[in-house]
Amino acid sequence: MTGSRYAARPWLDLLTDAQKAPLDPDASLVHALRRAAAEAPDRAFLAYFDGRLTYREVDELSDSVAGHLAARGLERGERVAVLLQNSPHFVLAVLGAWKAGAVVVPVNPMYKSGEVGHVLRDGEVAALICSDRAWESYLRETAADSPVRIVLTGCELDFQTRRDARVLTFDRLPGATDADDLARAARAGHEAPEGRDPGPDDTALISYTSGTSGTPKGATNTHRNIMYNAERQRTGLGLPEAPVYFALAPLFHITGMVCEFGACLNSVGTLVLAYRFEAGVVLDAFAEHRPHYTVGPSTAFMALAAHPSVTREHFASFVNISSGGAPLPPALVEKFRAGFGPYIRNGYGLTECTAPCASVPPHLEAPVDQASGTLAVGVPGPDTVVRIVDEQGTEVPLGEQGEIVVSGPQVVPGYWRRPDATAETFPDGELRTGDIGFMDAQGWLYVVDRKKDMINASGFKVWPREVEDVLYTHPAVREAAVVGVPDGYRGETVKAYISLRPGAETDPDALAAYCEERLAAYKYPRQVEILPDLPKTASGKILRRELRSRTHQNGQ
Repeated sequence: MTGSRYAARPWLDLLTDAQKAPLDPDASLVHALRRAAAEAPDRAFLAYFDGRLTYREVDELSDSVAGHLAARGLERGERVAVLLQNSPHFVLAVLGAWKAGAVVVPVNPMYKSGEVGHVLRDGEVAALICSDRAWESYLRETAADSPVRIVLTGCELDFQTRRDARVLTFDRLPGATDADDLARAARAGHEAPEGRDPGPDDTALISYTSGTSGTPKGATNTHRNIMYNAERQRTGLGLPEAPVYFALAPLFHITGMVCEFGACLNSVGTLVLAYRFEAGVVLDAFAEHRPHYTVGPSTAFMALAAHPSVTREHFASFVNISSGGAPLPPALVEKFRAGFGPYIRNGYGLTECTAPCASVPPHLEAPVDQASGTLAVGVPGPDTVVRIVDEQGTEVPLGEQGEIVVSGPQVVPGYWRRPDATAETFPDGELRTGDIGFMDAQGWLYVVDRKKDMINASGFKVWPREVEDVLYTHPAVREAAVVGVPDGYRGETVKAYISLRPGAETDPDALAAYCEERLAAYKYPRQVEILPDLPKTASGKILRRELRSRTHQNGQ
């Protein structure tokens, strides 16, 4: 980047000395846990309703999970899929897998059988750790058509006694004969296998993302990637000693994994878990645990602000609140501050850069671009370079729009066994994000659009072709095209345009229900419109851009 207009990194003038200080992080979160267990063994690491697990206990329990996995034949470098909500089980599973020398494959618990099956097969997953209910309802059949040979299940009623009926709505199931019990394995007192501690350049996660192509592919986040961002979070958020983090984002998502779980552990703080998002439960947890920090999509803050019981006091303990994963409207930031006090700090990142690559420093507020009304997503860190390039990869001047490209220690080496996709997305190790944005003269980054057709619904990425493929299995569907349309709550939602086969009959509600049965909740189309024909090019390719234009013209 000799002569690069971005090489001077204008954003450095906006960072504090603490934020710019050189880093010397632990080799991995396993090493960070052992350090924390030695320094503060009796400090609560996990708070789950009325349950508490100290750093010593988490270290010992995850050692035992690692020993169990090794005894069941798990080899170093094999993949362990973890499909769990925000509970202590998730943390014990991930740390146990890493202590066994394995690679963790986090899986969204909302995934349906076909989606999970792709991950298990593509990742060549050897072990699966999931809830007992998911195993009994659909994962046993899914895993049978995969390389999985070791299964541990858990019931999220463990590690607490309160049993909040708003989220813990299930009963404990009888132990499965073809799966081991995670809590029992954790309490069995096994020792972690020797010689398997991960190194900084070992793969920590295979995080599946649709990215800029239709087939989900796994980003290979290394332990170094995770530790870099976890350490930057520790030094850059301005939190007190022994901070309390609330896990608003799901831990399976790269934001929750790094900015909540990783950063909290690296800060020797307490991580508050509440199973899944339910606004009333979250507000009660705020009042009980008095957290200093949380991060989540803008939709979560909208839901909290709209809850009938919310007060300013719920947010009085927060030192810093971050938002990421979904567009953050400037009006929401101001409305939230006026109503509850805290200023929500924007952020920007991708799975391929292990969560954040730009954020709003704690002593600053993000500017709003006067021309577009777009709120800045933040500034890069001191070791990160963000550039804006045109279609040919040539840098554009500051202030001009182009594709956002990122380089730095948080950028992953590539995709799991996808050399072509790696070469396309990471030329010379620099991440081509597929997002369109610009940078101002001070170094503030703005994201204005996406280069591809990816839909961003409440922070979750949806690839249109995946939804279209399901629609095409419906006997009445002749043509299908899926686009993202503006949504006041989700930021974007999924809309499907359909033409029917001659003589076939169905209706929009039936088609939406058909997809709901086969796709995760955030993927199925909330809107369906049936047309006589879909617009196409001369070669027969359906024109999504015309359908998007139609949506805007109709005021939807």
